[in-house]
Amino acid sequence: MPSDNSNDNAEREASHAPDAHGQAALLLVESLVHGLIARDLITVADAVEIVDVAAEVNADVGSDVGDSPARLRKSLGLLDAIGSSLRRDMPLP
Repeated sequence: MPSDNSNDNAEREASHAPDAHGQAALLLVESLVHGLIARDLITVADAVEIVDVAAEVNADVGSDVGDSPARLRKSLGLLDAIGSSLRRDMPLP
């Protein structure tokens, strides 16, 4: 009798899918940062510094809170992408 692997496949696909809560939170925070900049409540430089600090904290505590090296690289990559996006908006000196 052939085994039914449908549950195994569904679990594998779910583990590789983006986390809906995390994705929504990241989009919300990124939108909030851009909104604060647009309203002149913080500067682009302030926003870049906030993202850089978040990346530093993530790198420092990631393994302590149980993040795998792959998950840590992915989260740092997301923060780096946000920081790079903000840096493009920085005024030239």
